[in-house]
Amino acid sequence: MSEPIKPKIGGYRRHLLVCTGPRCTADGQSQALFDSLGAKFKAAGLDAGELRVKRTRAACFAACKGGPILCVQPDGTWYYGVTDAVMDRIVNEHLVGGQPVAEHVFHQAGEPD
Repeated sequence: MSEPIKPKIGGYRRHLLVCTGPRCTADGQSQALFDSLGAKFKAAGLDAGELRVKRTRAACFAACKGGPILCVQPDGTWYYGVTDAVMDRIVNEHLVGGQPVAEHVFHQAGEPD
C-alpha cells in the first residue's frame, strides 16, 4: 500500500464553516449562501493575502434551530439566522473589520451562554 500524499492548503486568517445539512434549512438556503461566498470574499479582498478566509460546508453542527448557521474560526463565533444581508454584514464587519455582528451571534467560545 502506498503512502498517502500530504495535502497542502494555502495560508488563511479565518475559516468559515457553513452548515448545509437538510435540517438546518430544508429549502437549500444554506447551500445558496455558501455558493455566494466566493464572489463576496473576492469583492471584500478576502480571497487572497493576509485576510484570506477559507470556507467549508459542514453536514451538521447539531444545532438545528435558527438556520442557516455558520461558525467563524479561530474566533469561535457562531451565527444563526444568516440571510444574504446578514452575510454581507458578517463579511464587512467581522471578517474584514474584526467585530462580530453581535445581534446574530448565538455562541461565542470562551463566554458563558
